[in-house]
Amino acid sequence: MSADPSGLRRPRHPIPDFVMTALNERGLMKAYKARPAYQQNDYIGWINQAKRQETREKRLRQMLDELEAGGVYMNMKHPASERA
Repeated sequence: MSADPSGLRRPRHPIPDFVMTALNERGLMKAYKARPAYQQNDYIGWINQAKRQETREKRLRQMLDELEAGGVYMNMKHPASERA
């Protein structure tokens, strides 16, 4: 495993094209990149682990909505990510 500049100690999930497209279309790439590396990785892993397409889409929508709203991570309060 090569050194990850983010300090993440577990394997990093690559961002799938459909997630990248959704982030760009909603203008949320900056909000995504502002999240800690573990959150970025957890979101992508969580979305990718879904077996059914509809579940992947539901999880993607949740991630996008949370990034847009700020202050939420995996349905939990996350004050550090609140939007000004």
